[in-house]
Amino acid sequence: MSVGTSSAPGAREVRRPSASRPGDLAELGIDPDDLPDGLVVADEHGHVICFNTAAERITAVRAADALGQRLEKALPLEDLEGRRWWQLTDPYGGLAIRRRQPERNLLLPGGREVLVSVRYVRGEPTGPVRRVVVSLRDTEARRRTERSHAELIATVAHELRSPLTSVKGFTATLLAKWARFTDDQKRLMLETVDADADRVTRLIAELLDISRIDSGRLEVRRQPVDMGAAVGRHIQAYVAAGQPADRFLLRVEQPLPALWADPDKIDQVLSNLIENAVRHGDGTVTIDVTATASPREGEDTGTSVTVSDEGPGIPEESMNRVFTRFWRGSKRGGTGLGLYIVKGIVEAHGGAIEVGRAPGGGAQFRFTLPVAAPAYLT
Repeated sequence: MSVGTSSAPGAREVRRPSASRPGDLAELGIDPDDLPDGLVVADEHGHVICFNTAAERITAVRAADALGQRLEKALPLEDLEGRRWWQLTDPYGGLAIRRRQPERNLLLPGGREVLVSVRYVRGEPTGPVRRVVVSLRDTEARRRTERSHAELIATVAHELRSPLTSVKGFTATLLAKWARFTDDQKRLMLETVDADADRVTRLIAELLDISRIDSGRLEVRRQPVDMGAAVGRHIQAYVAAGQPADRFLLRVEQPLPALWADPDKIDQVLSNLIENAVRHGDGTVTIDVTATASPREGEDTGTSVTVSDEGPGIPEESMNRVFTRFWRGSKRGGTGLGLYIVKGIVEAHGGAIEVGRAPGGGAQFRFTLPVAAPAYLT
């Protein structure tokens, strides 16, 4: 079937070789079947002249059955109240100044939701409609995003409730019965309030990081970073907090290339990975800092940090979920957001991170960063 079409007002009509390829796309060398969204085009008489592969997948209607049919029959859409969409919008007989229909949720036969936007192509501003171009999108990806946001809100609400309840309880008790408590009791209560306030602050910081990562707005302020010294500071903090010094083994390969990174964010990555090894692993926590190939094209060297433990490790079936939101390796608490943020920070530096099994059988996390200086220094 060969149909003459025109792409815009004043364009010459062309003969196209296939009924599923409008003339303007064919002239540009673009096949509608290569488009990621569903594309349905109807001519000036309301007959379907294009029905691409994505439209077939989304609607479960074969292109061969849709081509040549009336638009309302090939694509029998209804709004969420069950009204026939094409009768409501009347693209060919409605307002002559109307050019489009904004994206909205509509229903296909069987009740499946689909995102639909429509463009009316006219030969002149108030002239008759020459083409109705319909874009279709599956709602599943948007639904997954909405579910993820709902889970995030529920998790945050749950994590905030516990420390805030504690803070409220202790402060209310101290205000009401201050004179009844000894100094040691007051100190204990205030230390608990302080710890819970820190917990709330950390959670809020995690939420801000997730927001920046998801929107691509995570800023990296690069400075020279001594990775060996940074790891050493974290180990010293754990030893000062009561961990035995012989639980940690730090191996730094020399010489290391000069590394430019955001020191605060690198500390956040190291803190999370070492804490996971201490909390969820057993035996010696080994941290190796080495020079390696850069994960970024055009650079020869990078810096790699590997954190390994001797615990039970991560089940093979869970490896591909470790860096997703809300993944928890055990039932020992936490929001399940830490490794998601770690991955976002590493990738914002142009680096890469992976998880595997350590030689001793435990978990092993390895991240690699490019080492090139900022552009303004090169």
